[in-house]
Amino acid sequence: MRRLVVFNNVTLDGYFSGASGDLSWAHKANEDAEWNDFVADNARAGGMLLLGRITYELMASYWPTPEAMKSYPAVAEGMNNLPKVVFSRTLDKASWSRTKLVKGRLAEEVRAMKKKAGEDIAILGSGSIVSQLAQEDLIDEYQVVINPVALGKGRTMFDGIKAKLALKLTKTRSFGNGNVLLCYEPMAS
Repeated sequence: MRRLVVFNNVTLDGYFSGASGDLSWAHKANEDAEWNDFVADNARAGGMLLLGRITYELMASYWPTPEAMKSYPAVAEGMNNLPKVVFSRTLDKASWSRTKLVKGRLAEEVRAMKKKAGEDIAILGSGSIVSQLAQEDLIDEYQVVINPVALGKGRTMFDGIKAKLALKLTKTRSFGNGNVLLCYEPMAS
């Protein structure tokens, strides 16, 4: 069975996006070769990306551009070549390379995707998808990168969960730019 992994950057005060949806703070880290290698390795790791509409629109407007290819060539290549699934009730089409648009029921569709053979699935930069799938016990791992910045207000990736989500820390890694990777798995209930 395929694993479903969340990878989100969050601020010290727990937000994955600013109040107006701003994510630029997550890409303003001090230069750090180890961090850059980590990001590039993640992009080359394979698998499938699962995105919500807002994250899809942000990424599709940047990663296929010449600026992205110049600034982050390994990441841009990975992002453009990986298969992607975007969940949206409002998009009419998904034109970014290798993207499939799904308008169906999120939990049912993801449950079916996990049962198919293939590489793992990663959710990037989404809050509502994370909270919905967490409540359905469909997420196998949470990879959270704490960024050394505070926003004061914004959205957490767990907005809307209705029950406590108990997690077990499985791995940590700190980087010279101040970012800290925390990996968690759900605890058996």
